[in-house]
Amino acid sequence: MAALAPLPPLPPQFKSIQHHLRTAQEHDKRDPVVAYYCRLYAMQTGMKIDSKTPECRKFLSKLMDQLETLKKQLGDNEAVTQEIVGCAHLENYALKMFLYADNEDRAARFHKNMIKSFYTASLLIDVITVFGELTDENVRHRKYARWKATYIHNCLKNGETPQAGPVGIEDDNDVEENEDVGATSLPTQPPQPSSSTYDPSNMSSSNYTGIQIPPGAHAPANTPAEVPHSTGVTSNTIQPTPQTIPAIDPALFNTVSQGDICLTPEDFARAQKYCKYAGSALQYEDVSTAVQNLQKALKLLTTGRE
Repeated sequence: MAALAPLPPLPPQFKSIQHHLRTAQEHDKRDPVVAYYCRLYAMQTGMKIDSKTPECRKFLSKLMDQLETLKKQLGDNEAVTQEIVGCAHLENYALKMFLYADNEDRAARFHKNMIKSFYTASLLIDVITVFGELTDENVRHRKYARWKATYIHNCLKNGETPQAGPVGIEDDNDVEENEDVGATSLPTQPPQPSSSTYDPSNMSSSNYTGIQIPPGAHAPANTPAEVPHSTGVTSNTIQPTPQTIPAIDPALFNTVSQGDICLTPEDFARAQKYCKYAGSALQYEDVSTAVQNLQKALKLLTTGRE
């Protein structure tokens, strides 16, 4: 990838998108598709904030130039040319970061990688809005990830031991900007666990926009190695969790589409979506997710049912 022309100083009005732009820079070599959509989100958001002030217009113009350059460089990439593939790519990446951080949190392994992964996952869920409204699952993951990142960061900075795993989080916890974690800040002390405790593992893994995610998913390649400011905690070396490959239903090998099966255009679209999700999962060597989505596509095409 050719180097992008640098952007002018960020106008104060655009403070809310500074971390999305930083995430874009971090992914220019790691995952250009993610970098492209982070900039697209920043562009769309910046246009809504202020597109008339001279300094804002200049900044947005340079950002637009970066987007055009990236679009040309990624012209043959389906994740950029086809929305359904791009959305699947971004959701897969964000959810893998979330699950990696969540697994580390549940095991009480608190370090800079997991803090940054929680927060980056929340930023990438912001970015998914370029494709439309977020699902309820996305909204819950974003709020929990952003809250967890700030809570754990603040605990470590204050010499306290964070509470591992899911903890109570109330709906009225408003977020505010916190430069220390490069995140929006939620209360330092978490609410006491209650009946409203949010537990990501209680959510159906098959209900995340059609992507089946196995428990214990390992960290994506090149998981961020640092938070914007040091917490004084040494990062641990993370060993990937071995993948469990799902059993393939033998009946699928012998299933032949019956003559009376009438597939609708919506069925074909859903089957195509499952195949795209499988392809996106394979980019991260996530065999389990790929197999499960391919099974769903095959079942739909051969039986007319999901």
